[in-house]
This record gives sequence, structure tokens and C-alpha cells, in this order.
Amino acid sequence: MVKHIVLFKLRDDVPADEKMAAMTAFKRAIEALPAHIPFIRKIEVGLNCNPQEKWSVGLYSEFDTLDDVKAYAAHPEHVAAGMLLAAVRQDRACVDYED
Repeated sequence: MVKHIVLFKLRDDVPADEKMAAMTAFKRAIEALPAHIPFIRKIEVGLNCNPQEKWSVGLYSEFDTLDDVKAYAAHPEHVAAGMLLAAVRQDRACVDYED
């Protein structure tokens, strides 16, 4: 099993209500993906409630193989979901590991 973890930092110059709207839309879209991408074994998105931390959004997902992660990344529904954060995103960190 491959675990795929992604963190997103949003830009400081974006108003809080705009950030929250983008994060909420992203969470909703990502968590709807298993209906379109059957090889997602588990997926969840967390919105950071601790303002002391610099990362705003955390995504955790599980796949059978790294090839599944790559197919997920290129899937049009996933790409569309990612665009929901594009205008407010500053940085992204990712790790994929086998368990």
C-alpha cells in the first residue's frame, strides 16, 4: 500500500474568507473523488484549525501502488479539484511512502 500525503500553504495576502471558500470547495471536491476514481482506497482532507502552523490544508490518501498515485494525479477530476486551490496556493509539500 502507498500512502500519499500532501500539505498546502495558502498565500498570506489572500483574505481569510476567500481562503476558507477555496479550502472548503477543495475538500468537498477531493473527498468526492472515490466516486470517479475507483482505485482510491481512502482519502480525506483536513483544514488546519491551528493558526500557529504555516500549512493550511492536509490531504491523506491510500492507494495500492505508486502507479495508482500517478494515475490519480493525472485524472481529470483530480486536476479540476486541484484548480480550486490554484489561485490561493503558495506552496505544496508531498510524500509518498509504502506501508
